[in-house]
Amino acid sequence: MSAFLQTRFAALLGWVKQRSRVADATLVEQINDLLPQTQCGQCKYPGCRPYAEAIVRGEADINQCPPGGKAGIHALAKLLGREAKPLSAEHGIEKPPQLARIREDDCIGCFKCIVACPVDAIIGAPKFLHVVIEDDCTGCELCIAPCPVDCIDLVPAPPPLDPRWRVAMDAA
Repeated sequence: MSAFLQTRFAALLGWVKQRSRVADATLVEQINDLLPQTQCGQCKYPGCRPYAEAIVRGEADINQCPPGGKAGIHALAKLLGREAKPLSAEHGIEKPPQLARIREDDCIGCFKCIVACPVDAIIGAPKFLHVVIEDDCTGCELCIAPCPVDCIDLVPAPPPLDPRWRVAMDAA
């Protein structure tokens, strides 16, 4: 092969690789937009975006997100042109949306729930009452285990305001 053809071929491969990266980044964003953004780690990834990246790389399947549930799996399957499948039991079970609530009379202000919250939905200061910002709480349950006085309850969440999820939930 001549040097000219080798140079052209190398340039073409570089262009294809760059286009593939751009397409992958766009697909990651589309997948991430479909995920519930609970950042709970039940999928075995530290958040929704790393899970989306793993799906694009072929390292994770579309059925590993319990908070997204059946509706999320169907939305991902449609986007990716795949067959929908049941939620992986290894990653958890689908539950109704929930929120954390801190019982004021029992909270000792230990700060452990604030550190555990992946979405910064809990506010407070050491040795003072902590409060959950319900609009930000994803119900991921990560604040419950570190609480030494067991003062956090999970309560049913109101229906989602995001129309994407309302449509997805109706379709499921």
